[in-house]
Amino acid sequence: VQLVESGGGLVQPGGSLRLSCAASGFTISGYAMSWYRQGLGKGRELVATINRRGGVTYYADSVNGRFAISRDTAKNTVYLQMNSLKAEDTAVYYCNAESALSYWGQGTQVTVSS
Repeated sequence: VQLVESGGGLVQPGGSLRLSCAASGFTISGYAMSWYRQGLGKGRELVATINRRGGVTYYADSVNGRFAISRDTAKNTVYLQMNSLKAEDTAVYYCNAESALSYWGQGTQVTVSS
């Protein structure tokens, strides 16, 4: 079982990034899939969740209207489209799969800076 995040990097304020989370060893349609983030010196924060049926069930207030979570079951991949990025979005972003068990990816760094 593996979750591999990609798509992070350095972006200027106001810019966009799309994160990907490729799953292997299980089918994402059987899991609630979420993105979390952890800024330097901060706790891990839930950013967005998409449920097993593909419906979006949660956005953090801080990202609502700017970020969008989606999935492609054919590719077994979850995405996080991040628009209008701000410096406070700087963090390591983690993918999580939750059912009876919980799986985590290794994280991808997003840095928003001019």
